[in-house]
Amino acid sequence: MTFVRVCGLSELEEDTPKRVELDGTPVSVVRTEGEVFAINDICSHANVSLSEGEVDDCHIECWLHGSRFDLRSGKPDALPATRPVPVYPVKIEGDDVLVSLTQES
Repeated sequence: MTFVRVCGLSELEEDTPKRVELDGTPVSVVRTEGEVFAINDICSHANVSLSEGEVDDCHIECWLHGSRFDLRSGKPDALPATRPVPVYPVKIEGDDVLVSLTQES
């Protein structure tokens, strides 16, 4: 599994998604509840950026229609989205946030 540095841990504000591009894939990196998560940045319902939404209780909410996705699994728990979005493994090394595009199972 290949991990790539996407940002510094110190660049991430609590509960504020940060959009990054990793090999052309839009990824939302989120620091919340003492952990860092990486989730595909495109809502499975409306094809808009999830990083423009709000984070609460380890979920990210799509700003357009209100679908909520679990940052740990990518599964939606609020309609209208019914399909999950990919989540990616994250490693922290010092101040570096590293992400692999290999999906977690």
